[in-house]
Amino acid sequence: MGRGCDRPMTLLALSDQTEDAFCRRAPDVVRSHATGRGAHDVVASIPADFRLASGQRLSQRSITGRIQGPANAPVVVVAGGISADRFVHRTATGGRGWWSGAVGVRGPIDLNRHRVLAFDYAPQADGRSVTISTHDQARLLALVLDQAGIDSIRAFVGASYGGMVGLAFAELFPERIDSLVVISAAHRAHPQGTAWRGVQRRILKLAAEAGRPQDGVALARELAMTTYRTGEEFAERFPTQAPDQAGGAYPVCDYLTARGRAYRNRMTPERWISLSDSIDRHQVTPEAITTPTTLVGFTTDRLTPIDDLRELAARLPALWRFVEAPSIYGHDAFLKEEALIGQVLRQALKEITQ
Repeated sequence: MGRGCDRPMTLLALSDQTEDAFCRRAPDVVRSHATGRGAHDVVASIPADFRLASGQRLSQRSITGRIQGPANAPVVVVAGGISADRFVHRTATGGRGWWSGAVGVRGPIDLNRHRVLAFDYAPQADGRSVTISTHDQARLLALVLDQAGIDSIRAFVGASYGGMVGLAFAELFPERIDSLVVISAAHRAHPQGTAWRGVQRRILKLAAEAGRPQDGVALARELAMTTYRTGEEFAERFPTQAPDQAGGAYPVCDYLTARGRAYRNRMTPERWISLSDSIDRHQVTPEAITTPTTLVGFTTDRLTPIDDLRELAARLPALWRFVEAPSIYGHDAFLKEEALIGQVLRQALKEITQ
């Protein structure tokens, strides 16, 4: 298939069109190479000599992906934020797929027309943090593809951390990918985002030292939620009603407390520290990424500022399209702005099949 590098780049500034994703405990792993349409797991062994870029080893012995869609359809890899997992669509997940707004039968990533693969990021919960890069995650994905007998993929659609992994995959394995869609991710982390995540990691460590690790997860999640969304959304949603006395909870605080409580058993401190640090270590060379790329950025995203996306767009040698749009949802816009994201995905996948 041709890469379409000769297609002109277009810049689209789209008007506003119109929750956060959670990790889930996976069901029992099924080692399967089924050729039908049903969702099934692919478990790839991690070689004994596999080392991370840091020189460390993973304690887990395998990496798990999940495939669904027609057996002979073009393969699309889908990856999201650090809370995302292999259960991208509500099929076989009790209705809790993390991106069912984008992936589904007759959806933007149509399960009637595409074979979708998502995978669980390393490290899995094992009681310790590791220093892992987005390139390491890309290498682990390659193991899953090898196990599934997939030589190359039609597209990699990555949002947030998944977009970083997609850029790393395209840099490492240009021969294995035809197209790349990157949403709310850039070629490097911004120092302001690193500052916020650094505070979260210190909260996690402090709580662990105090013997209250899950309370630390909840509190760090509360802080994280303030960075995912925007002040404009909070102003619209929450009144400035004061509590009866100092130390009481304001309405916005009640919301954050609820989000933290819901997350406290869904992520271990060690895994969060590893993946949060991985975001801040992320760095690719845009000029080395020759895969035709669609970029999507939101002007209100404080974690991945639009100026970083503009720089990435200017430096990519095979940019297909750069879409920048406003959104009241900030970094979480890739989850909330379903109409806009759906439009971009349908167009991107349509182009690569022509």
